[in-house]
Amino acid sequence: MKKIVLISSGQPSLNPRLVKEADALIEAGYQLTIIYQYWNEWGSKHDVELFEKKQWEIYRIGGDPTEGRLRYWFTRFQHKIGQFLYKSFNIFSDHAIGRSTPQLISKAKSIKADLYIAHNLAALPAAVLAAKKNDAKCGFDAEDFHRNEVTDNIFDLDFKLKKYIEDKYIKRLDYLSTASPLVGEAYSEIYPKQEPITILNAFPKQAKSGINRVDEHKLKLFWFSQTIGINRGIENIIKALSLINEIVIELHLLGNHSNNIKNYFLEIAKNSGFNNDLIYYYTPISANKIYDFASQFDVGLAAEMTIPKNRDICLTNKIFTYVQSGLAILASNTAAQEKIMNEFPNMGIIYDQFNIEHFANQIRHLAENRDTLKMYQNNSKNYGDRVLNWETEKIKFLTLIAKQLY
Repeated sequence: MKKIVLISSGQPSLNPRLVKEADALIEAGYQLTIIYQYWNEWGSKHDVELFEKKQWEIYRIGGDPTEGRLRYWFTRFQHKIGQFLYKSFNIFSDHAIGRSTPQLISKAKSIKADLYIAHNLAALPAAVLAAKKNDAKCGFDAEDFHRNEVTDNIFDLDFKLKKYIEDKYIKRLDYLSTASPLVGEAYSEIYPKQEPITILNAFPKQAKSGINRVDEHKLKLFWFSQTIGINRGIENIIKALSLINEIVIELHLLGNHSNNIKNYFLEIAKNSGFNNDLIYYYTPISANKIYDFASQFDVGLAAEMTIPKNRDICLTNKIFTYVQSGLAILASNTAAQEKIMNEFPNMGIIYDQFNIEHFANQIRHLAENRDTLKMYQNNSKNYGDRVLNWETEKIKFLTLIAKQLY
């Protein structure tokens, strides 16, 4: 039986893509090990629930603030020193890229396997170096265009460090997969020999819950992410809603959030003239519960920004979650979102993120044309059932893995 190691610098419950790939590998008869590190307390809580149902061999390295505190604080110190040394002398890049990357490397090397797959850039050195030590193969699943994840400034330390890690390790991979065609194209331009394979971040088919109903008296908009924060497009949503007075429109936001963030958006609502009582906040829920939760709303918002470059060319979980939940989609005009919305027409509307009045008009159109809204919802779910699902993407993933091992 072939053995595969998945390596992440985050937590499995915070990375649905890793979970889907892990389950697919188990189903296909592979022996599987996952190595990961602590990211946050919410993730730890949901990891416990997740692991109870899985047949994975699991190793967490690097400690956390409550259990293994000495290891946790050591890795934080190690990371800070690594960042200083890289910034000052261009050395110790593996220490600088992630809090526990050296520990990921050490643990991965200690486990003999046939294939090592990195999720997240900070796990990439571990996959490549473990494969070299154990005479195995390695791959990298890039959900983002990492060098431009934070900034487009080529002189910024974050850009320079991530570019260095990519240049150092991607050329040594046996395969590179991406979650967006445009991210694949961006990497292909830099590393033409890699020929990245796109595996969309789709989700398993969901039975239509029937929860979502068209309410003639209000429109319910839904947005979610791991964190509700600034510069995620929410500011423009609130400003657009302030221009619509003819109908009640609710904005529902799901994700980790603080009182400071709520106050920040309260101030924007107040200054724009939108009723803050129509903004609802929810704490994160486990991935398998999000479809039923989302299906109570009318429209799913994919409010990505075009800057930095990664935001323009990546495809987040949002659209793929919305299609499984049967929501109409209101997506900003990033290059990646325009591409997929054009390939799968009539499941929603693209709006101009730089034109608040245009954005407001698109929301108003959905609120005033309920037959159109229902058509978008039905088409969205149909696409989810027929093609935009993990059952389709899983075949591509397993074919790619088999090609490496046989």
